Amino acid sequence: MNKYLQLFRFGNGLMGIIGVITGALIASGLDITDHWKILIIASVVVVLFIGGGNALNDYIDRNIDVTSHPERPIPSGRMTPKQALTAGTVAFTASVTISLIALAFSFTEWDLASVVIVLAACALMLSYELFLKQRGFIGNVTIAVLTGMLFLLGGAVVGNIEAVIAATCMAVLVSIGREIAKDIEDMGGDEGRRTLPMSIGVRKACIIASIMLIAGPILSVWPIITDMFGPLYYLIFAADAVFIYASFIIHKDARKAQQLCKYAMLAALAAFILGAVYI
Repeated sequence: MNKYLQLFRFGNGLMGIIGVITGALIASGLDITDHWKILIIASVVVVLFIGGGNALNDYIDRNIDVTSHPERPIPSGRMTPKQALTAGTVAFTASVTISLIALAFSFTEWDLASVVIVLAACALMLSYELFLKQRGFIGNVTIAVLTGMLFLLGGAVVGNIEAVIAATCMAVLVSIGREIAKDIEDMGGDEGRRTLPMSIGVRKACIIASIMLIAGPILSVWPIITDMFGPLYYLIFAADAVFIYASFIIHKDARKAQQLCKYAMLAALAAFILGAVYI
């Protein structure tokens, strides 16, 4: 694989694009085709942002990755730390610059709300990599909020942030649960971090993760109460069932729980998209 594609984790960038487009679909339904220009801008901004974050992560974790991820560009010797830092800086700068240019020249519907979301996301990502990653639960929350902000950006670029608030909050809650599950799974290999299970013990960490994985499905009922989506949104109950199941088995098998959460997140995305499109 090309070293820059591996550094930027282009697959993560594609998932980011899917998150933004999902947010736009939730907010605008089939009218999303009217916003294709601004969605291209948002997609480029997100890919650059995620790539910059991954490059910064590899630069900061370059010593740890010698044992945990020796195949990555820096520990494998295919890229110097300085090259990775430069690539990450350029990607971050380009993400913000494109966002500001789109606002300054009033390209399509790109507005101040979209710029604020991009700037806030960059600030959170930098804070996470430089300070918060080692601080356990606050780091989990930061990553979860960044995940939810993809939906917010999708809603913002089509001018309807209110429509994506429920999806954003649900994504944040279940992402916190999954991040804790990953920390429980990785306890043996975490170096230089003080994760939640390390701080309060595995049992208490599992309880907090379970609460988050149950709170998300509870919140998913809100769009039904407000009659926001069409009948296909009821597929969300399948995702909810998996999240709730994961909240129970995390006490026995954190690895399986976090994997189930990944599948449940995909099912929830499908429910939100189908519910928004087929009203």
